[in-house]
Amino acid sequence: MEQPDGGREQPVLLVLRALKLGDMLVAVPALRALRRAYPHHRLLYAAQGWLAEALELVGGYELLPTHGLDVPIPIEAGTVDVAVNLHGSGPESDDRLADIRPRTIIGHRSATRNGPEWVHDIHERTRWTRLLEWHGIEAEPEDFRLLQPSVASPCPGATVLHVGAAYGSRLWPVERFARVARELSEQGHQVVFTGSSGERPRALDVASAAGLAENHVLAGTLGLSAFAATVADARLVVSADTGAAHLASAYARPSVVLFGPAPAEVWGPPPGPHVVLTQAQLRRGDTFAATPDPALLAVSAEDVLAAVRGLALS
Repeated sequence: MEQPDGGREQPVLLVLRALKLGDMLVAVPALRALRRAYPHHRLLYAAQGWLAEALELVGGYELLPTHGLDVPIPIEAGTVDVAVNLHGSGPESDDRLADIRPRTIIGHRSATRNGPEWVHDIHERTRWTRLLEWHGIEAEPEDFRLLQPSVASPCPGATVLHVGAAYGSRLWPVERFARVARELSEQGHQVVFTGSSGERPRALDVASAAGLAENHVLAGTLGLSAFAATVADARLVVSADTGAAHLASAYARPSVVLFGPAPAEVWGPPPGPHVVLTQAQLRRGDTFAATPDPALLAVSAEDVLAAVRGLALS
């Protein structure tokens, strides 16, 4: 299509990954590879609108607000040059991309498209870089670093206890978080509690049980940029397998990550100052369960404190 000045419109590359923060962060190596491979394209990332501030940390992409696969991708059909399925390999995501009629689709093998076979039980960073490599795009799973946030941390050098999680299966007990917080505070850590606005009551409960004042509770008060800045400048992060843990990896901050329903070999941190705690043999594996996974409940407060002692903290 011609522009009024006679030039050609900038071609569009659209990535579909209409999921949550952690899902976006493990896709960063693939997103960076696509940016290098298509330097002259306008890059759109189709995902939930609240991720806009976090997407800025990747660099080069515009968020196209898309609420999962239950709604059409909000873009005019026929205007996308390249569509990339980083959402999954099932018919739902394939159909959503087919509906916008891109000139090229990059995805896993399906009934109508060639591509690599879907492989279970490989790390998510590897899954998506492997997909791109099959399609001739150089990609490196270890290219997962983020840009520095544009705002400063509200608490430089704090120890961040991220007490929330999207599902009950990943909620480590309040009293265990409280014991860890109390002991780390007594050791001189500046402990703060993070989470969403919906998780603020839980964070307040943890703080109260730890004997710490309400001003230690940042849950519900931070935008995504400020939250990322808090993690990027943290002394230590303790979290379940959530976006907070992936941010700690992206900024190479020492972390202790508690795993329940998800396997660490698929979602765990890269090599670095990170410790994974779980009891995989007890895993129930129901992500959407209302109660904590047995693999998570098998991790004690002392396990976390021992892991912290094993990290080289400044």
